[in-house]
Amino acid sequence: MDAASCSGVLSRAKLPVSNLHKFNQTLGSYIVSVSCQSSEGLNNVNRVSSQALAYTVRESYLCGPVQRRNPAGICAAGVATYGENAVEYESHAQAAEDKVGVLLLNLGGPDTLHDVQPFLFNLFADPDIIRLPRLFRFLQWPLAKLISVVRAPKSKEGYAAIGGGSPLRKITDEQAQALKTALEAKNLPVNVYVGMRYWYPFTEEAVQQIKRDRITRLVVLPLYPQFSISTTGSSIRVLQNIFREDAYLSRLPVSIIRSWYQREGYINSMADLIQKELGKFQKPEEVMIFFSAHGVPVSYVEKAGDPYRDQMEECIYLIMQRLKDRGINNDHTLAYQSRVGPVKWLKPYTDEVLVELGQKGVKSLLAIPVSFVSEHIETLEEIDMEYKELALESGIENWGRVPALNCTPSFITDLADAVIEALPSALAMSAPKNISQEDDHNPVRYAIKMFFGSILAFVLFFSPRMINAFRNQLF
Repeated sequence: MDAASCSGVLSRAKLPVSNLHKFNQTLGSYIVSVSCQSSEGLNNVNRVSSQALAYTVRESYLCGPVQRRNPAGICAAGVATYGENAVEYESHAQAAEDKVGVLLLNLGGPDTLHDVQPFLFNLFADPDIIRLPRLFRFLQWPLAKLISVVRAPKSKEGYAAIGGGSPLRKITDEQAQALKTALEAKNLPVNVYVGMRYWYPFTEEAVQQIKRDRITRLVVLPLYPQFSISTTGSSIRVLQNIFREDAYLSRLPVSIIRSWYQREGYINSMADLIQKELGKFQKPEEVMIFFSAHGVPVSYVEKAGDPYRDQMEECIYLIMQRLKDRGINNDHTLAYQSRVGPVKWLKPYTDEVLVELGQKGVKSLLAIPVSFVSEHIETLEEIDMEYKELALESGIENWGRVPALNCTPSFITDLADAVIEALPSALAMSAPKNISQEDDHNPVRYAIKMFFGSILAFVLFFSPRMINAFRNQLF
């Protein structure tokens, strides 16, 4: 979607676009510490070189002035698009010679309760989650170990409540197989891979399999509808680091689908699910449609230009417009869940809004996990258990919840279309190493940092005051 079309949609929704433009202008120079969408995260803003993110800000990947619209008038998956004939010809004709791969990116989650603590360690050991000043980066792993140990008991309770582990891997594998089948039905044979950010199968494992399979053209599809530096941005940086180190991968043509919340197929699929669930209420017209999106710290939006909030608000607008086209004119609201730590997160907060709605006399509510396409702990435990209980206690009598898209056929078909549309824009990506990353691979330097870092971490973080702060404020 070009700048004019982005502005047009947002204008109709009375939404600002300044952050979208700011993000397009500054992503090449800035990146921030991210808060992972698993209810575990810290924040801090940091700069990196534009070279380190050169491939993520290719003009063809951004919803900016250089991007062209497809004939349908919808920004096709966040990449440069061409006319329908060109897309069909280039993708299918080229595919006859190429070996095409599709890499699905997702967060990952512990398979068993035993995996919870090491999963959390992987999460907090990521310098994009806890971004320390350069002088204190040697504390990354000791700090991650401490936080994961302190946090694990509470997290285990949540996973135990949904069966003892996350269903995310199973569902993502099913989505991968469904996507492969859908693409084959469109005469595009592909290999589909799954790469998780913090648990098995890791992104690194998926990339190595891509290399072994000698893939010659790759489409990267993060399973996050809206772009955020805390999800898609973090996963893309991992890929950039891997590809930079490998001669074969650095020359591999890659197309990254940065966001797809505005696609017709996604909007229709969401509207279908909402309409179906509304029909289960005794008085559907009286139901409040309650969109609950995962939150991010306000600093990401206001200081780093993260487009997440604008994209989320535009997404809600598009879904509601589609429902209105079907004669559904229910009231709706948007709130943000899963905030952690002492920093300010996007408002309004889901838990606070639920209480307010109950006080205002709302009796029927349909919750929609709009930022999630797979069931996991934040839908099955946080929404279905915690928020449902809070809503009923607040006076809401009739509760419903729209399921995640999972393998909904219309949704999978649209993802397949997004892959086909993205293929022509595949370009090789590479970036030079930087000195700090080379230093991190020095085994002697690393051992010294870890030794002194562990001692300092023990002194600083195992004091009763610090432990209490971790338990009561940060988590």
